[in-house]
Amino acid sequence: MACAIAREVRDGETVAVGTLAPIPASGVLLAHFTHAPRATVVILNHPDFWPFRNGSKEFYDYAQRGKFDLFFLSGGQIDRHGNLNLITVGDHARPTVRFPGGAGAAMLYYLPRRVIVFRAEHTPRSFVERVDTVASPGSSPPDVVRPGGPWKVVTPLCTFRFERAQARLVVEALQPGVTRAELQRQTGFALDYDPQAGVARAPSADELALLRTRVREAVARIYPRYAETAFDPSTS
Repeated sequence: MACAIAREVRDGETVAVGTLAPIPASGVLLAHFTHAPRATVVILNHPDFWPFRNGSKEFYDYAQRGKFDLFFLSGGQIDRHGNLNLITVGDHARPTVRFPGGAGAAMLYYLPRRVIVFRAEHTPRSFVERVDTVASPGSSPPDVVRPGGPWKVVTPLCTFRFERAQARLVVEALQPGVTRAELQRQTGFALDYDPQAGVARAPSADELALLRTRVREAVARIYPRYAETAFDPSTS
């Protein structure tokens, strides 16, 4: 997933990573240390990649001025229309599951030019036909100002591309070793495929070596528990 994310980072962009996002942080740093050295990298509260000195308000002000080219979001539920649920599952008044809440996710789904949604669990309970509660809508009416929005969805099984005109996700690439049948079994809606959909390029030896050294050291400064296990060759 980190390698798939890294390939979406463009040199010279301003790329921001929010809270609870170690996988995007790993991918962005991998890109920054390889093909995107001139990217401006912002990682929430990282001692080396957090330029704001007045708390999260400055971060949100920066986002509202349209300064972020790429951002990352996730959701407890994600549907085929790119809607994200960070609030509740089931009856909203008496939910069966309560998520942490949307916080700034709704605004941050609108203003960065591109948003990559990531989810480390790809199952029918996380990828659903329709989310129970819309915290962050994948699309908006024509009269709503929305400079950006969903771009890709990256999971352990595939990468989706968001088709803005149809407001739907289409499979752009399968992760190595994943079949179309397996992907459909693990997805709660009928899949649409890009005509050119194939298999994503596997991580190279150089990418893996960099992830397990320089990227790991940088990520450990903000996600120490994640860095302890995520880069172990025996579990990769």
